Amino acid sequence: MMAGVIFVFSAAALLQFFISYCRSLIAASSKQVLSAEVKDVTGILRTASGDDFKRVMQLLQLCPERPEDRNGVQAIGAYFSLLSFLRSTLAQLVPSMRAWTESERGQCAYFAAVALERRISFSRDMLAQQMDA
Repeated sequence: MMAGVIFVFSAAALLQFFISYCRSLIAASSKQVLSAEVKDVTGILRTASGDDFKRVMQLLQLCPERPEDRNGVQAIGAYFSLLSFLRSTLAQLVPSMRAWTESERGQCAYFAAVALERRISFSRDMLAQQMDA
């Protein structure tokens, strides 16, 4: 019984830290402005919506990975899945939670677009280095 209680509290604490980590990643990326090229490719004009996330992630998978982005992109993908689960279950009962989850899902899509811009820049830099060599 005691082991179960410890497990539940540990899982709750881990979830709290995971959500804080993801929100800090999103906050850091929200300060960056997307280039016109990335806006055109992703279709994000002003603000991203949760529906843009899958499309942007597919574009992100087409670019070579940056080692420093891997963990952040995976964490935001898991956070997006958690938000989608909350949106389809709990948010059906609480309208204010539906608006919050949709806003967070849009911010996840914006994070993915920023990561795409970084990967495009990384690919261009790699190509320029190969051309110089």
